[in-house]
Amino acid sequence: MKLVYFAWVRERIGKPQEDVDLPASVKTVADLLSWLRTRGEEYEHALQHQKIIRVAIDQEHVEHGETIAGAREIALFPPMTGG
Repeated sequence: MKLVYFAWVRERIGKPQEDVDLPASVKTVADLLSWLRTRGEEYEHALQHQKIIRVAIDQEHVEHGETIAGAREIALFPPMTGG
């Protein structure tokens, strides 16, 4: 699974992207965010308020309850503002 990180999520984790092998127990976006937080202090810091993290699966924004089965790429973003 390819994970891509943007803005301060990328800065806190310390890398723009990575390929990971997910455990079978990771089935939804929420599961993924919880699992990532266990991967080290930098992930815990980046995702400590995981409810505010925006996620896109294969370049389409999704909710945290969305299944990740079949996804090729998952991107994580901080909250976005605009005007």
